[in-house]
Amino acid sequence: MLTRRKFVAGGAALALQGAGANNGEPDRKNFSGMALDLAKKAGAPYADVRINRYQEQGLFTRERQVRSIDSDTSYGYGVRVLKKGRWGFAASGDFSEKALAEVVRQAVDIAEANAALSSQPVRLAPERPRQAKWRSAYTIDPFQVPVEKKIELLLKINETALKVKGARFVASEMRFVREDKFFASSEGSRIEQEIVRSDCSYTVTAVDSARGEFATRSSLAYPAERGYEWIEEYPHLAEAEQAAEEAVRKLAAKPVVPGKYDLLLHPTNLFLTIHESCGHPTELDRALGYEANFAGTSFLTPDKLGKFRYGSQWVNMIADRTQPYGLATVGYDDDGVPAQRWYLIREGIFVDYQTTREQAALLPGMRSHGCAHADSWSSVVFQRMPNVSLDPLDSKLTQEELMAGIKDGILILGMGSYSIDQQRYNFQFGGQVFWEIKNGKKGEMLRDVAYQARTPDFWNSCDGVGSRAEYILSGVFNDGKGEPEQLNPVSHGCPPARFRQVNVINTGRKS
Repeated sequence: MLTRRKFVAGGAALALQGAGANNGEPDRKNFSGMALDLAKKAGAPYADVRINRYQEQGLFTRERQVRSIDSDTSYGYGVRVLKKGRWGFAASGDFSEKALAEVVRQAVDIAEANAALSSQPVRLAPERPRQAKWRSAYTIDPFQVPVEKKIELLLKINETALKVKGARFVASEMRFVREDKFFASSEGSRIEQEIVRSDCSYTVTAVDSARGEFATRSSLAYPAERGYEWIEEYPHLAEAEQAAEEAVRKLAAKPVVPGKYDLLLHPTNLFLTIHESCGHPTELDRALGYEANFAGTSFLTPDKLGKFRYGSQWVNMIADRTQPYGLATVGYDDDGVPAQRWYLIREGIFVDYQTTREQAALLPGMRSHGCAHADSWSSVVFQRMPNVSLDPLDSKLTQEELMAGIKDGILILGMGSYSIDQQRYNFQFGGQVFWEIKNGKKGEMLRDVAYQARTPDFWNSCDGVGSRAEYILSGVFNDGKGEPEQLNPVSHGCPPARFRQVNVINTGRKS
C-alpha cells in the first residue's frame, strides 16, 4: 500500500534521546561490541546492533517559484535481543556508555515481558556470519551537486511545460536519500552498507476555463537506486513537454464506454498492479495472518503453495534484492542475510514467499530470502517487500506486435488511482494516459478509464509479455506497512503485457 505519510516508527522501541547526548562519531565496531557484550551478560543468547545514518534532501517547485528545500539527517542505533524466545528492542541517538547500557537493559526487559505474554518462541533459521562491505551503484553523489543546479533543472521543466498552450500549472520535485548502515550480530556478522537513491517527478495541469474542467498528466519517470546521473540521463524536458500536451489533449478526449476490453498495459502502469496484487500477497506474514496493516492479509495462504494457478504460463514473477538500480536492492538485509533472487510465481504457479530468518521457521522447507528491513535505526525490523518483477524470460514480442493482436482494446500508461481489498483479491486500477486500440492500431485518446478484476482472473488472462528490450524498472519510495507505519522503497519491473477481456469502467460518469 503506497502512502505519503512519514512517522518516526519504533514499534516496541524506547527511543532514548535527551539533553547531553553525545553527537560524536563512535567507532562502530567497538561500540557494537560493547552492546553485544552487555546483551550476553544479561542472558540474551542472540543480539544484534544496527548503527545507521540517514540523509535526505527534497526540493519542491511550482511554476516559476521554489516552494521549499528540505534537508534532514538522522543518526542513531538500535539494539535487538532474543531472550526466552521473544524479541526485545530499544534505540537511541545518544552514544554515551550510560545510554548504551540503558538501551540494552530496556531491550532485555521488553523481551522478558514479551515472553510472559506469549507461548510461541521465536526461532531463527541458521545463517553463517558475514564480514562484508557493500555499496549501491551510483556515479554522481547527489548530495555533492549544488542546490542551484537542481533548482535550475526543476524550473526548466516547469517552463517547458508551461509553454504548451492550455497548460496552466506544473509542480516538480527532486528527492535524494543516502543510507549509511552498519550491522553487527552476536553470531559474528559485521556488515557495512552505503545506499543512494534519487528521484525527479512532476505533474502538469491543463485547464479548460470555459467548461470549468481540468486534467493532469504526471511524469512517467520513477526513482532509482542511483545517483544524480539518473536525473541527468532521463529526458525530463522532452517528457515535460509531452506531459503538458497530453494533459491538454485529455480535456478533449472521449470518455470510455464501459465494457470488456483487451488491455495493453505499459510498464509504467503495470508495475503498480504487480506491487498490489503480487508483491503484498506473497509476504509470508500477511499469508499467515500476522500482519494486516495498510494492505490487509492475503488470499495466497500456505495451502496454495506449489499448486495454485495464480496466472497463465506467461506469468513469471521474480523477487530480487540484487536487481541493478532496484530501490529495494541491498547487499544484505537487516538480519545480515545476503541479497537473493528467486521465483514467487513460476509459469503461472505460486511457488514461494518473501521471508525473513524468523519467518523461515514457521513453514516446513522455508528459508530466509533476506527480506528483513527497518526504515530507521529507531524502527523494529520486520518483513518488507523486495523488488518484485514480471520477467519476460526469452520473449521476443514487441509492444507493436502485442498491439497487433488486439481488435478492440485500450493502451494504458502511468500510475493512477487504485483500490484493492484486504485479501489482495479484488482490485481496480486507473492510469495517466489511455489510448484506444482498434484492429491492431493505436487510435484516439480516451479518458476516465479504470480496469477491474480478481487477481487470479486478471493474471490468467495474460496471453503475451513483451521482450527484455522493452523492460522498464519503475518504483516508489513510499510503500507503507506496519503499526507504527514504516516506509520501504521498492521497484517493480516489466515489459508491456497483454490481457484479454478485462472489465473497464468509466470513472467520470455522473449519476
